[in-house]
Amino acid sequence: MLIKCIVLLIGFVCLIKGADYFVDGSANLAGIFKVPGLVIGLTIVALGTSMPELAVSVSAALEGSNEIALSNVVGSNIFNLLVVLGCCALFHPVPVEKAILRRDFPVAIGSTVFVFVISSAAVLWNGRLLSTDMTENAGIVNKVTGIILILAFLAYIVWLIADARKHPEEEKDTPPEPLWKCLLFIFAGLILVIIGGKAVVYGAREIAAALGMSETLIGLTIVAAGTSLPELVTSLTAARKKETGLAIGNAIGSNIFNLMFILGVSAVLHPVSVNIASVYDMIILIAVTVLSMVFAARGKSLNRAEGIIMILLYAVDVAFAVIR
Repeated sequence: MLIKCIVLLIGFVCLIKGADYFVDGSANLAGIFKVPGLVIGLTIVALGTSMPELAVSVSAALEGSNEIALSNVVGSNIFNLLVVLGCCALFHPVPVEKAILRRDFPVAIGSTVFVFVISSAAVLWNGRLLSTDMTENAGIVNKVTGIILILAFLAYIVWLIADARKHPEEEKDTPPEPLWKCLLFIFAGLILVIIGGKAVVYGAREIAAALGMSETLIGLTIVAAGTSLPELVTSLTAARKKETGLAIGNAIGSNIFNLMFILGVSAVLHPVSVNIASVYDMIILIAVTVLSMVFAARGKSLNRAEGIIMILLYAVDVAFAVIR
C-alpha cells in the first residue's frame, strides 16, 4: 500500500509541474499565431490533457471492459464541469466569452444528447429505465455511431479554426517566446501530464480495488477523476496565471473531445455496451452541462458561489453512484 501511495504522490508532482509548462507554452503559442487563448484551450490544451482518457477508454474497449470505457468518458465530463470549473471559480472568477455560450456549450450538450438517445432509445421506449438492476444492458454505441461522432468532431475543429481566423487575437505588449521554446514547453508539459495522470490512475485504482470497489464505480469516480486531473491542474494553473480563456476552454474542449472523439474511436474499435447505470449518468451529464451553461450565461462569468454549488453537486453525484 505504501508503494502505491508513493506512486500517487509522484503522479501529482508530475501533473502540477507539467501543467505549468503546458500552460506557459500554449499561451505563448497563441501569441505567436495571434490565435485567441480560448481556441488554444479548446484544441491543443484540451486534446493534450485528454490523452489519459483516450488511453484508458481505448484500452478498456479493446479488452471488452465496456463499463470502464463509457463510465470513464461520462464521469470525466461530469468531473470537468463540476470540479474543474467549480474549483477555478472558487479561487478566481472565470469570465466566459460569448463564443463559449454560442458555439461550444451547445456542441457539448448536443453531442451528449445524441449519444444518450442513440444508445438508450430501446430502454426508454420499453420503460426499463426504472429497473433496479443497474447492470442490465440498455443499448450500445456501435461502429456507425462511432464514425458519426468522429466526423462531427472533425467538423467542429474546422469550425473552430475558421472562427479563429475571423477573430484574430490582438497584439500583446510583451513579445511571445520563440516558437521552438513554446513547442518544447508544450511537449515537456504534455509528457509530464500524461505520466502523472497514468501514475495517479494506477495508484488510485489499485488502492480502490484493494478496498473492494466495483468496476463501474471505479470507472465513474476514481478512474474518471484520475484521468481528469490534468484538466483540473491545467485549468487551475491557467486561472492562476489569468489565462481564463485557456481555463474554461480546456474544460469544455476536453468534454467535447472525450465524448465525440474518444468514445467514437472506442466504439469503432469495439462496440461499447451501455447499462442502466450509464443511462442515468448520461442524464446527469446533460443536466450538469445545461446548469453550467446557465451559470456561465448569468453575468457572463462563473463566480465563487456558483463554484461552491458545482463542487457540492459533484459530491452528491458521487454519493449517488456509491449507494445506487
